[in-house]
Amino acid sequence: MTDPHGALRPGQPAPEFTLSAGPDRQVNLRDSRGRPTVLVFYPADWSPVCGDQMTLYQAVRSEFDRYQAALLGISVDSIWSHRAFAAQHGIEFPLLSDFEPKGAVARSYGVYNREGCAERALFVIDQEGQVAWSHVSPMEVNPGADGILDALEELDSRHRVRA
Repeated sequence: MTDPHGALRPGQPAPEFTLSAGPDRQVNLRDSRGRPTVLVFYPADWSPVCGDQMTLYQAVRSEFDRYQAALLGISVDSIWSHRAFAAQHGIEFPLLSDFEPKGAVARSYGVYNREGCAERALFVIDQEGQVAWSHVSPMEVNPGADGILDALEELDSRHRVRA
C-alpha cells in the first residue's frame, strides 16, 4: 500500500540500502537496527528550501538524540556536493548520495520523481526495520520537524509498553 505519491506507508518493511556518505564511508540502513532511524529524502543540495530544512534538522538534532534516533539525509547529489553543502550549512549528520544508480533508493521508497530527484519525503523507521511513519511534502514546502518528533514520541511510547 502506498500514498498518492507512491511513498511507502507505515507497516511496510523499509528497503535496505548502502549509500556513500563520503569518499571512504558507506552507510547502510541495517547499521541503525535496534534504534529508530529518520530518513530525510530531499530534492537537491543548494536549493533554498533544502538548505533551510537540513539546517533546521541540525539545529534540533538534540531532540532526535533524545530518542536515540539516527538521522540520515538522502538526495541524488554527489558526495562532493554533499560535502560542500554540509560544510556551508554546518550539517554534521550524514548526507547520503543516491547518485549511482541515480535515485535507486528513492525509487525503492516510492519517492523518486519525473524531474530526476527525490521528493521531499520523511520516513521514521522503527527498531525492527519497519516504516513507522511517512510524509511527503510539496517540493516548495519545508515539512519542519514536528511530525518527525511526534512519530518518534509515539514509537518510543509503543516501545516502552512492549519492554
